[in-house]
Amino acid sequence: MTCYGGAAAAAALPSLPPTILTTLPSSSSNTSVRVRDVGSGGAEHHNTVLKPTVDGFKWRLLISYDGTHYKGWQFQQTPPTIQCILEKALTRATKLERKDLHLVGASRTDGGVHAWGQVAHFVTPFNYDSLDSIHAALNGLLPPDIRVREISAVVPEFHARFSAKGKTYHYKIFNDAVMDPFQRLYAYHVTHKLNAAVMREAADHFIGTHDFSAFVNSSRNDGVPNPVKTIFRFDIIKMGALLQLEVEGSGFMYRQVRNMVALLLQIGKEAIAPDIVPKILATRDRKELAKYTLAAPPQGLCLVAVKYNEEHLQLPLGCPTTSLGRHHSISKCKVPFY
Repeated sequence: MTCYGGAAAAAALPSLPPTILTTLPSSSSNTSVRVRDVGSGGAEHHNTVLKPTVDGFKWRLLISYDGTHYKGWQFQQTPPTIQCILEKALTRATKLERKDLHLVGASRTDGGVHAWGQVAHFVTPFNYDSLDSIHAALNGLLPPDIRVREISAVVPEFHARFSAKGKTYHYKIFNDAVMDPFQRLYAYHVTHKLNAAVMREAADHFIGTHDFSAFVNSSRNDGVPNPVKTIFRFDIIKMGALLQLEVEGSGFMYRQVRNMVALLLQIGKEAIAPDIVPKILATRDRKELAKYTLAAPPQGLCLVAVKYNEEHLQLPLGCPTTSLGRHHSISKCKVPFY
């Protein structure tokens, strides 16, 4: 399977070259470029002029996707990844090469993991007059299981990954004898009756600042050498047969959430006591967790939100307003009624 975005997708759209206000000469990449203020339309603007980064103007994407058929976020050609397919669409819509886009995602979600609130940024050597056209072009080129929900300009200092101050993940468990077929791609089926009360008691042990070395898989270098993370909340919400585990933290390492969920499942089955959590944390040894469980499967996990400081999300001066997508309406009915 190769990346989506071939001639059939492109043919469905008109050619949409970007509307350019300012194109940067190659020698001006480190200078401030003043661009025409296109009007905020009521949007709040940052109190500085939009400046090019080293590579150009920077844009934030808010993305949702069904990760069932993808090998995670991180770029690779086959099997396809979310980044691969998004870059294909961006190269068509912007007329730029992949290497010039510098697309970066906030979270490198694993294969089969979903996202409602993934954030990414890319750069262009030009400013846009309006973001609605490129927004429509991207969603026209992307397959239906990937959608760009929002596009906005950001300050040069913004970085989708390194500017993140927190992330929220949800993990869904369908706890019944018979699986709901409509939940099979988005929840982990557990037939053993789970004790949600003891799971909540155990989840409370994760809250606070801890060294999570015992809960990280070492099979991938995720570029995050510090295993000390802060968990702000870990809620377990029961909705009929569905258990939703909601965890919010300063950051998470590779498969950390799925490993925490897996241990909570063993506790919910009453195979081990809730106080095993601080004991495993104290060892800082992944082999200790492996004595009790393996990572929970990916389909139940969803990246819900990424948090940033407000100053990183305010619109710079001279930039187009945020695009939330176009709404179509019929201004006049052309069919007579009798």
